[in-house]
Amino acid sequence: MTTYIAILRGINVSGHKMMKMEALRRLCEALGFKMVQTYIQSGNIIFNFSKAKSEELEKKIAFKILEEFKFEVPVLVMEADEVIAAIKNNPFVNKKLIDLTKLHVTFLAEEPEQAAVSKIRSEDYAPDEFMIHGKTVYLYCPGGYGNTKLSNNFFERTLKVMATTRNWKTVNALGSMTGL
Repeated sequence: MTTYIAILRGINVSGHKMMKMEALRRLCEALGFKMVQTYIQSGNIIFNFSKAKSEELEKKIAFKILEEFKFEVPVLVMEADEVIAAIKNNPFVNKKLIDLTKLHVTFLAEEPEQAAVSKIRSEDYAPDEFMIHGKTVYLYCPGGYGNTKLSNNFFERTLKVMATTRNWKTVNALGSMTGL
């Protein structure tokens, strides 16, 4: 069995696309996932399943959500090792004067094209900072994530890939919940 983390984008936000986590756990169990856990109300799922392609699992979850809840939700599935690597490799963690409550990680559905990465790296977004490593964007937003231009929509539009962001506390909790 492989441990996976699925992250849903845009559920339970401002009264839209409402989904109880108990219902989401049951939905995942109906798909044959084992040891299903959820973390907070924003759609974070940890589960075990036989080795499969992330894209296949994303489609299964998204289809089942559409079937049961009658709305579409972008779903990103990663092996737990990918999240653990994102935690270990965060370049901002050991910088002086970094407020860890202002750190975020944006997970990308696929690695963006280098030309797009180079283009956004050439711009200045101060006081916000970001670093892109593969399918992971590390963000430091000293004024708060709600005030940054470096949102999911920004990264999707500029990098041309699906993105979803979690705060540093959530990323660490998900990593811890995997037991790895």
